[in-house]
Amino acid sequence: MVSALTRMFGPSHLDVAEEVVQEALLRALQKWPHEGVPAHPEGWLYTVARNLALDRARRTASLAPRLDALAIDLPETGPLADPAVDDELAMLFMCCHPALPVEARIALSLKTVGGFSVEEIATLFLVKPATIAQRLVRAKRILRDRKIVFELPGEGELPGRLETVLQALYLLFTEGYGAGGGVTIRRDLAEEAVRLVSLLAADPATGRPETHALAALLHLQASRLLARTDGDGTILLLGEQDRSRWDRRRMAQGFRHLERASEGTRVTTWHLEAAIAAAHAASPDLAATDWRGILDLYDQLLALSPSPVVALNRVVALAEVAGPEEALRALETIETPGLRTWPLRAATRATLLDRLERRNEARAAWEEARQSVRTDAERQWIEGRYGRP
Repeated sequence: MVSALTRMFGPSHLDVAEEVVQEALLRALQKWPHEGVPAHPEGWLYTVARNLALDRARRTASLAPRLDALAIDLPETGPLADPAVDDELAMLFMCCHPALPVEARIALSLKTVGGFSVEEIATLFLVKPATIAQRLVRAKRILRDRKIVFELPGEGELPGRLETVLQALYLLFTEGYGAGGGVTIRRDLAEEAVRLVSLLAADPATGRPETHALAALLHLQASRLLARTDGDGTILLLGEQDRSRWDRRRMAQGFRHLERASEGTRVTTWHLEAAIAAAHAASPDLAATDWRGILDLYDQLLALSPSPVVALNRVVALAEVAGPEEALRALETIETPGLRTWPLRAATRATLLDRLERRNEARAAWEEARQSVRTDAERQWIEGRYGRP
């Protein structure tokens, strides 16, 4: 809805598009519990948002030129966007315009396309919410001042923006998959990321090896979605999942994209992460997993793109190859303030200490995990899985 309205308003009025959509959602919360959910809820929400936009345009001189576009009578069913252009893809490429600071591009993409809150984006980047809020304000000011248009970029600009778009889609999926430090599955976000990267992979202009590599990764990860939670919605670790519930059709799509990704000569982070996901997908059970091969891939990934999150994932693979003691030493070398307060870091440390039978230290690590949680969902996940120390 925000993307469709931004196309009509223009990027300089992105704030207005967000505001009228929020108002439409609030009206739904007020009306639907009493009047029932309409037959076409998407159309209802869009109609309300568009009418609010029309009212705003009639009262605001700078929006008056948009009245004709807003007054177009769109049907209450079917896609909201012009079928020839996916509004959300156009929004992503607009958010990744080279005029915007690099750090602001992904933040704006996640806010406008993913619907992320400032706090959620800050958690993904391991920074303070105030930092993200400043990036968003700065980005919107540039959109307004530079009069950036809402459209898919031309062939000359496409490569420069594509990499940031892929990164935004990766983070969108990661959050939906519950792998970005969160402990809940948001399947709508994960599915939207898969849909958008599939559109990019299918287009000759954007279907490059790195796009197919990301598509491979997302399809392979999405193949596990049904098995990723138990009946209560608690996230299950890889070794706890029922692999018979993995989606073989999606897995096959992932392998096909991985094959297309190998056509180029450049190895990206998406290639390495997709190869790691493929190694897990090819294993009939946890015991048969090629942990040494996965550790080698994490070593390459860490060399290509150093990251505390990658380093933490490497620790898990290292524990399977070299044992928990060496993994614990590697964990202690990961120094970043954001990661220090990440519950999964403390939980990983506690698990390794448990395996070494260092019970007192393990209990202290579990308590650290509990104290560093940011949401009730995280606390419930820690306590439900490991109990109170």
